[in-house]
Amino acid sequence: MPCRAPANQVPSANDQAAAVVCVGGGAAAVVSPRGLRAQACLPLRSTGVISAIGYEPDRRPIAGATGRDVGASVDIFSGPLRVRLAASEADIDAAQALRYRVFYESLGAHPELETTRRRRDFDRFDTGCDHLLVLDHSRGSGIVVGTYRLIRRQAAARLGGFYSAAEYDIARLLAYPGEILELGRSCVDAAYRQRPIMQLLWSGIAAYAFQHDIALMFGCASLPGTDPEALATPLSYLHHYHLAPPPLRACALADRYVDMSRRPRRAIDPARALMGLPPLIKGYLRLGGFVGDGAVIDRAFNTTDVCIVVKTELVSAKYSRHYVRADQGRKRQGYPGIVKARAS
Repeated sequence: MPCRAPANQVPSANDQAAAVVCVGGGAAAVVSPRGLRAQACLPLRSTGVISAIGYEPDRRPIAGATGRDVGASVDIFSGPLRVRLAASEADIDAAQALRYRVFYESLGAHPELETTRRRRDFDRFDTGCDHLLVLDHSRGSGIVVGTYRLIRRQAAARLGGFYSAAEYDIARLLAYPGEILELGRSCVDAAYRQRPIMQLLWSGIAAYAFQHDIALMFGCASLPGTDPEALATPLSYLHHYHLAPPPLRACALADRYVDMSRRPRRAIDPARALMGLPPLIKGYLRLGGFVGDGAVIDRAFNTTDVCIVVKTELVSAKYSRHYVRADQGRKRQGYPGIVKARAS
């Protein structure tokens, strides 16, 4: 696939074209892989050009959601793949470039003019949150091949709220004791869809959650398409089998509410319905995750969203075991051991 960039722009390392697989519109659900293995083009220079004038992202360390240097707060290896938090504006630019290729070039989201001009998926939440990255160090200094956006209470307070609040009444989640974490904007380069990128991202989330004592995680996960009737089976299955208990039940805002109970419970084959769900939603459910009441149509991203809620203790228990096993395998391959969560 050739590089594509607006006239008078020089493609950056972050603009290398790739077929991609998304984890969904507004936030976090993997849809079925599509496209062929990418043929990455060589970067002409390692800048993040976003206009005809040109702009190179600042590569100095950045302050994360707590206002401190985040570069070493999570650091996990698996062979040549590394999971860490974004530590510079260039890191964030790389995540936004990957998100643009996923959401807009692959899945048909509808970009605004500035999004198209910059060829980046960005919004106001990007500036005050933490960005979890997977980098492939077999490709030079490390190409970003997966990302997740992480927003905690303190960051949300500075940003004027959580992203999910534009679709759901999350008052019950805000009332939950302890720290909470919103997960969103998750995506993986399709060239890596046969590799354990999502497991590595979740290992990073588990380490991050342990470090920050996260009690509850949530976010808007996405099903592809905007026709609720075409999605009647997965929506009904989620409603009948995985509806959150009242204390954890977010509810779609009244003016955006789409009834998920579109088929009676007796008409649903649960095993078949589960198999048909996007992979990340299945992953959430296997961790004991729940869904909120009502779906929301996100026409800009060409998705139908559901609110997912997961208790962190379930994630930490599974993925701490996962990356300890990965650490042992990495040492056998001659790589350094995993650093699970370095304190900054």
